[in-house]
Amino acid sequence: MRRPHDRDLITYLDRLEIRDPGEPSLDALRALHRAHVERVPYETLEVQLGRRTTLDPRESIDRILRGRGGYCVQLNSAFATLLTALGYEVSWHRAGVQAGRRAPAGDVSFAPHLALTVTLDGLPWLVDIGLGDGLLEPLPLRAGSYRQGPFEFRLSASDVQPGGWRFDHDPRGSIAGLDMESEPAMAVDFVQWHPYLCTSPESRLVRAAVVLRRDAGGADALVGCMLRRISGEGVSEVELATRAEWYDALSSVFGLHLGDVNTKDRAELWAKVRGAHEAWQQRKAAVAVA
Repeated sequence: MRRPHDRDLITYLDRLEIRDPGEPSLDALRALHRAHVERVPYETLEVQLGRRTTLDPRESIDRILRGRGGYCVQLNSAFATLLTALGYEVSWHRAGVQAGRRAPAGDVSFAPHLALTVTLDGLPWLVDIGLGDGLLEPLPLRAGSYRQGPFEFRLSASDVQPGGWRFDHDPRGSIAGLDMESEPAMAVDFVQWHPYLCTSPESRLVRAAVVLRRDAGGADALVGCMLRRISGEGVSEVELATRAEWYDALSSVFGLHLGDVNTKDRAELWAKVRGAHEAWQQRKAAVAVA
């Protein structure tokens, strides 16, 4: 049995419900990746609550241990810390996400994202638990199409990053894709973007409350008050019209434990989310009439 000596990292494994992570191997990495995306969701609730956060992996790990999640850099940096402690060879990489399905491929300065690679037996694997509804398990870093559950992904050479990689999400996913640099990055490469991502009205994290998770059967996505399930049977969507329904979904669907959000903050968060949802409905109705 191989377990890290750090108590927080041991508790991290417990959160993933992995008792024995084993020695570094592809099977063990797949199990860790799958457990993480199933049990630790992508979520922007700290931003919606107006709370100040950092990109310190230890802070992100502490939040995960409290039953919460985080956004891409927070999740992937925490996972990288765990993998390194378990003996994996991990590299950070700068990437740029294209958020909408109609968005063209762009350079890494657009919607900055942290992606990881893990080298096993001399071969690199793409590891990314920070996309929310993206990879269930690592992908070999070579060109091709890959199916995981109902989703089909594609890896190819990037047109905008020399020597880099292009990841195309399934058409039903939350993003169009991303372009990733091949050169390793450091934490400082992401710190400059954190204030923008958490405070700018143009940031996706600010514009809407978003919670995403993957499992073998598909993905769950909560954007504002709309809860969506993508599976092999198709896509279903329901509006969560009450505060009770919304908070119940956070717990029952996404496994979030909001013990660090008091009654006052819960009320204010729901009012903000519901207000944004109603404004979205009004804009949608106006477009339909026009």
